[in-house]
Amino acid sequence: MVNASPLHPPAARARLISPATWALLLGAWVVVGLFSFYGSSWLAAPLTPGVAGLSFAVLLATIVAASFGVVHEADYLAHKLGEPYGTLILTLSIVSIEVILIASVLLGPGEAPTIGRDSIFAVLMIILNLVMGICLAVGAARHGEQEFNAQGATAYLSMIALLTTVALVLPKFTSTAGEFGPEQAMGIGVLTALLYAAFLWKQIGSHKRLFVQPPPGAMVVRRMERTSRAPTETEKAEGSVQQSRKDVWVHSLLLLAMIVPIVLLGHHLAVVLDYGIAAAGAPVAVSGVLIALIVFTPESLTAVRAALGNEMQRAVNLCLGAFVSTVGLTVPAVLAIGLLYDKQVVMGISHMDTALFVATAVLSMLTFNGQRTSALQGYMHLALFAVFAVLLFFP
Repeated sequence: MVNASPLHPPAARARLISPATWALLLGAWVVVGLFSFYGSSWLAAPLTPGVAGLSFAVLLATIVAASFGVVHEADYLAHKLGEPYGTLILTLSIVSIEVILIASVLLGPGEAPTIGRDSIFAVLMIILNLVMGICLAVGAARHGEQEFNAQGATAYLSMIALLTTVALVLPKFTSTAGEFGPEQAMGIGVLTALLYAAFLWKQIGSHKRLFVQPPPGAMVVRRMERTSRAPTETEKAEGSVQQSRKDVWVHSLLLLAMIVPIVLLGHHLAVVLDYGIAAAGAPVAVSGVLIALIVFTPESLTAVRAALGNEMQRAVNLCLGAFVSTVGLTVPAVLAIGLLYDKQVVMGISHMDTALFVATAVLSMLTFNGQRTSALQGYMHLALFAVFAVLLFFP
C-alpha cells in the first residue's frame, strides 16, 4: 500500500475541486440553460426597462462571477507553473473573454462598428492609468519604492506603442477615414497576429528573463535564473509528480468550464447593453468601457494584490501584458469578423483620444524608465484617467 504524500493527503485530494467552485460552476451553467431556452422570448423586442434591468443584473453577476472563477483557476496555475507562464495564462484567459464579448456585440442585432476600437481604447485607459496608478500608489504606501525589471517593461511599452499606433491611429489617415480597406484589414490583422505570436514566443523562450522579478537592487536579470524553489524530498516522493500534473489538468479544465458560460451569455448581454445605452442616451463608447470594466475587474484586483504583496513585476506583467494581449488578439479578431461577415469596422480614434493615447504612452515610458516605482507617477496616471472619464461624458 502506497502512503499518501503529506502534501496531498486523501482529504485534500478528495477536495481538488472545492464546494464553492462546484457551486459557481452549477450556478453559471443554470443561467446558461435558462437563457438558452427562454432568452429569445425574454429579450424579444420591444424590451421593457424591468425585464432589461433584471436580465442585465443576472447576466452581469454571472459573467463577473465566472470571470473571478477564471482568475482563481489561472492564479492557481500561475503558482504551479511559475513566471511568466502563470501570468501569461491569466492574461490570455481574461483577454479571450473580452474578445468573445466584443465579437458578441459586433455580431449582435444592433450595429456597433466602433465596439472594437472603443473597447481597446477603454482597456488602454483603465489598465495603464487607473489600475497601474492604483498599483503604484498602494504599493508605495505599503513598501515604499518598488523594483521591477526595466527591460521587460520597455519591451511591453514598445509593443504597446507600435500596435496601438497601427491599430487605432493609422486608420485615421487611410483612404476611408477611420476604416481599413479589405486588403489593408487582412494585412494588418495577419501582421498583428504574427508579431504578437513572436512576442509570446520570445516571452516564454529566450527572453523569459526580461519578465522575471530582478534581484534586490537591480533593474534587470542578467542571466536566466531559476524562478521556482527546488523540490523538497517530500515532493520527490512517489506519486507527487503525477498528482501535480493531475492538478494542472483539472484546474485547466475548470478554467475552460468557467470561460464557456461567458461565451454563451455574451450575445444576451450584448442585446441588453444595446438597449440600455440607447435608452439612457449614453455615448456609444460607454459600451466599450463597460466591457473593459466587466472583464478586467478580476485581473485588476489581482494586480493590486500583487503590488500590495511587493510583487511589482507581476503587477507590471499583468497590466502591461494585458493591454499587449488585448491589441494582439482583439485587432485580428475584429478585422476578421468584419471581413467574414461583411460588418463595418471603424478602428480610427478621434483627435481627442489620440492626444490621450500619446499622453498615456509618454507617461508610461517615463514611469518605467527609472529603477524603482514612484507614488507620484501613480498619482499622475490616476489624474490622466480622471481626464478620460470626464471627456467620455463631456467631450
